[in-house]
Amino acid sequence: MARRQERAAGSGRWLPWLGFALLPLAVPPAAAPGGCPSACYCVATPEQVQCRYERLEEPPKELPVTVHNLSIAGSNLSVLPRAAFAARPLPDLRLLRLRHDNIHTIEDMALQGLPALRTLDLSHNPLLSVAAGAFAGVPLLRTLQLNQALLAAPLEDQLALAMRNLSLRRLELAGNALRALPASLLPAGLEELDLRNNSLQRLVAAELRSLDAPALRGLRLTLGANPLSCDCALRPFLTWLRSAAVARVPDARSLRCAAPPALRGAVLLRLRPEGLVCVDAEGGEPGRLETASYVFFGIVLALIGIVFLMVLYLNRRGIKRWLHNLREACRDQMEGYHYRYEQDADPRCASAVGTPGL
Repeated sequence: MARRQERAAGSGRWLPWLGFALLPLAVPPAAAPGGCPSACYCVATPEQVQCRYERLEEPPKELPVTVHNLSIAGSNLSVLPRAAFAARPLPDLRLLRLRHDNIHTIEDMALQGLPALRTLDLSHNPLLSVAAGAFAGVPLLRTLQLNQALLAAPLEDQLALAMRNLSLRRLELAGNALRALPASLLPAGLEELDLRNNSLQRLVAAELRSLDAPALRGLRLTLGANPLSCDCALRPFLTWLRSAAVARVPDARSLRCAAPPALRGAVLLRLRPEGLVCVDAEGGEPGRLETASYVFFGIVLALIGIVFLMVLYLNRRGIKRWLHNLREACRDQMEGYHYRYEQDADPRCASAVGTPGL
């Protein structure tokens, strides 16, 4: 009994110390210096703030001044007005993620007050309007992520104006159903372009020339999960890819054909440009069948001509007799006309006709 009392007393002495040790764990992260918005969560320190699925209609205004990374996901921001994040200065914010926030409009100077911003993620938003000065005020922006953000409306011209003064190094346009290379969205000095999961069937010669321009010579682009059509129109791209551009397409070895059916699933780099045949507009049989049909039609016409000439040759005597009779009939007809003309021109006949009583 004495030993049990001693153990109980010993454990009682440690309880206060254990309480002090667990006290910091009981304090929520929002109580860190600088504070967190009530609808958000600070990860470890106020330098990383996450606001997830809180249905915010505007960016939180009580953000910590020291925040470096801000993520707002699953809200209903709808419109980013002018100086949307300038209610409280955020001089150290470098990464801003606004994913799945139902943003459809970005007004002029929407990012004013974020001078250190380097990465902006607007993915998974139904963008409808982007003002020409939407990205003004963020001179250090180097990465722009617009994955699945250009599906609601064609915004290539608007984005080109908004990005004209940026010095981007990475641009992400995955999952936007793009059918062609957005050349107007490629600023000089761009180093990485993500075009995965679009609707690209090929890159044509003009697009390849734009990629080889001096301002984009260091650009690396990813093209995975695009429905490449491995027909004769793909030859320029395949030649470009096989020659010296494999280093510029990091996922080149994983590119596969989606059409025609005979090459579906084939690894693109295992094909030869001269082995790619043309397909018709419906994407069916190779274009050689169309050429063969024209050849067959020509042969049929030639046979018909030969048969016609043979009929003429076998009936040459009858044709000759018919032509002779036709010529004689024409001659008799012309002689009859000539005789009548001479009768009408004779003055004696004319005077007899003029004096019928004589």
